[in-house]
Amino acid sequence: MNIAENLKTINENIARAAQKSGRRAEDITLIAVTKSVEPTVLQNEINTLLAAGVRNFGENRVQELSAKQPLCGDGIIWHMIGNLQRNKVRNVVGHVALIHSLDSLRLAEEISRIAVREDVVADVLIEINIAGEDTKHGITSETAAQLAEQVAKLPNIAIKGLMTIAPFVDDGEENRPHFSKMAHLFSDLKADGHDMQHLSMGMTIDYEVAIEEGATMVRIGTAIFGERS
Repeated sequence: MNIAENLKTINENIARAAQKSGRRAEDITLIAVTKSVEPTVLQNEINTLLAAGVRNFGENRVQELSAKQPLCGDGIIWHMIGNLQRNKVRNVVGHVALIHSLDSLRLAEEISRIAVREDVVADVLIEINIAGEDTKHGITSETAAQLAEQVAKLPNIAIKGLMTIAPFVDDGEENRPHFSKMAHLFSDLKADGHDMQHLSMGMTIDYEVAIEEGATMVRIGTAIFGERS
């Protein structure tokens, strides 16, 4: 495993895909997904990641987030990208820059409550189950506007965009229709006056297609760190 070489390839791919969509590589945020990466391994690779310009890390599990944050220093921007249970919100609000997985009003209310208590504003993305998969979290695209309106009325929580986890496929091209649909939803909500800054979609298998369709954030783990358990 050569993380520096992996990141060089990824950054080249991001730049090429961004150019195809009429944007620059700097317009795309690479989030290094650290799920199942041992804390000591991550600590040892911090300088390599930083040297490649990677400062955004994404965690799926609250427990892993809490274990890794103290080891990685202050120069890292953390994202909560996995399913977030309401009883774990207190361990995330104020500890990450962005929560990618808002999927209900009840979760939004708890995030708001904790954010008020901690005197912070929690930035969130609405998670869309764009392919309607039973195994995935997220709301339907048809209910996104309603949830956005409801959350806008809550204190200390701010919607900053959308996130999706596309189906697991062998060829990333298969997910292009899903990414296109997400981009249209993103544009529609923005036109309705919502603060749509981030469109988080695309992982190792399909991040280039996601960027071509408008992703501003891609979440990559395997292509950086290799296969993990």
